[in-house]
Amino acid sequence: MVHALGAQASVTALARKDASLRKASFKENKNISFNKLWIPLSSANLKSGSSAAMHHLKVLSMSVSQATQRKTLVQPLELENAKEPPLNLYKPKEPYTATIVSVESLVGPKAPGETCHIVINHEGNVPYWEGQSYGIIPPGENPKKPGLPHNVRLYSIASTRYGDSFDGKTASLCVRRAVYYDPETGKEDASKNGVCSNFLCDSKPGDKIQITGPSGKIMLLPEDDPNATHIMIATGTGVAPFRGYLRRIFMEDVPTYKFGGLAWLFLGVANSDSLLYDDEFSSYLKTFPDNFRYDKALSREQQNKNGGKMYVQDKIEEYSDEIFKLLDGGAHIYFCGLKGMMPGIQDTLKRVAGQRGENWDAKLTQLKKNKQWHVEVY
Repeated sequence: MVHALGAQASVTALARKDASLRKASFKENKNISFNKLWIPLSSANLKSGSSAAMHHLKVLSMSVSQATQRKTLVQPLELENAKEPPLNLYKPKEPYTATIVSVESLVGPKAPGETCHIVINHEGNVPYWEGQSYGIIPPGENPKKPGLPHNVRLYSIASTRYGDSFDGKTASLCVRRAVYYDPETGKEDASKNGVCSNFLCDSKPGDKIQITGPSGKIMLLPEDDPNATHIMIATGTGVAPFRGYLRRIFMEDVPTYKFGGLAWLFLGVANSDSLLYDDEFSSYLKTFPDNFRYDKALSREQQNKNGGKMYVQDKIEEYSDEIFKLLDGGAHIYFCGLKGMMPGIQDTLKRVAGQRGENWDAKLTQLKKNKQWHVEVY
């Protein structure tokens, strides 16, 4: 799984204005309600017509947990009718041509690397479920196969099936720009930069993009028990599917899915400027304190109990007793991010299990058998 998170220097002024509006709305209003500021302004001009798009921004009141919360109406509700997730509607030889809606910066100036939130208009023709992925085929010729297109790159979708405009016509990607620096000179070597991530991060509204899929069933959000516990562990852009989960759980008014359980997100990044979708997650924490927990591991700003860098596995160890009890009670646990995250996490869980007098290998086998264990790494 390829993820690239990047912020494009030439993001349009309109997108910048929209980003500042959304951030300002959190600072000025402590009683957050999810309203039209969550919609990229440029997405209001989709081919379907801005009036239709704005129609879906109506805010309804509903009861969640012990408080009355405001959620956003979503359409079309037919997207709830399918019994199975859509799979491979478009394949590499016949991809779907979608349109870039917006490219928006996600991180601050001190983040090590560039980041983008990219919204794609698929006109409702490439539906997906939360936790699935799109394939992207960057333009140009495959250097290893002259005359043929580039290989497909997979990206976890960072939005719900209704998209950021809540109308079922868009999908969002969380993309890190892959840049290569020569170890000897320290200078960027553009010839070795990530082809697809740089294409995406350099895209402008209106640009065309070839997509395949959707694909994947491992990371689907189980909804058979609306009171279930979901423990989500992400490093960097691995937060993409969890952003989709949490918008569905806490932001959208989905008549057939009323969440009353616990969603617990662990997010590991380098520093505060690297946090992704932090405004969204922090707002859920304030608005749904009984149903959401949010823990950050900032490796360059925090220390673990031994004085070393704080990684996501250190946060897991910090709450290990509670996590193990939740897993024993049927909680689902999800991991998404760089493949290198898993050995450290597995070692931590194995050590904690041993301290509790449990056999981790046997426990892991049982978790997989119960379909409580969900992993997607790249």
